[in-house]
Amino acid sequence: MAPIRFGCLVFDYQAIDVIGPCDLLNSASKRLMTAMKFFGPVDEEALARAPDFVFHHIGETREPVPLLTSALTLVPTTTVDDCPELDCLLVGGPNPARFQVPPKYVEFIQRHVAAGKLLFTTCTGAAVVAATGVLDGKHATVNNLEYNWVVKHYPKVKWTKDQKWIVEGNIWTGSGAIAGMDMFAHWLKENFGLNVLRQGSLSLDYEPRDSDGLFNVLPQRYDSAGRKVSTHVFPQ
Repeated sequence: MAPIRFGCLVFDYQAIDVIGPCDLLNSASKRLMTAMKFFGPVDEEALARAPDFVFHHIGETREPVPLLTSALTLVPTTTVDDCPELDCLLVGGPNPARFQVPPKYVEFIQRHVAAGKLLFTTCTGAAVVAATGVLDGKHATVNNLEYNWVVKHYPKVKWTKDQKWIVEGNIWTGSGAIAGMDMFAHWLKENFGLNVLRQGSLSLDYEPRDSDGLFNVLPQRYDSAGRKVSTHVFPQ
């Protein structure tokens, strides 16, 4: 299986909006699962089915970009002009009231969606994408704290806050930052299997929720006495 080419647009987004999903995808990769064999057993079926990823962080230029939170600065690995072909694109969330989407980013997002490729948003990243027009007439969600603001500014989008994430064709929108990680957990499970998600989430001690916010994604396990045991326990 060829590596999945995964891009993230760089601007002053909230750090976890992008870093969280990327870490989950990396943890579910064949490369990292193979490395984890040093520390203990790895589900061999999960390893066989696991994908690999090549990550690209895409800026207007290669100049460092201070992120919205955590006093972090990120250096793009490529630019919108030089970016290699992508399979997936992730747009994280800035302060939507202050962020002006650069024209090159508008065109980049529009081309990506028009090509039928997967687009993911987390948190207020949906507002960034809404500004390009590609969400017009589509169902989408966004961080609930900014919900009223985006409804007012992008009324052509069918906004909802009833679910943690929404899938509309090739566009996936997640609400808050951790709901975005839950959305990616669902994508991993649907495309590569529950055991790949389980093995990947083990590295993060992460238990994802479903789109209703319920912790029922990783099936519960019980010992012979009926006591709940970790969903991350694997047979030796």
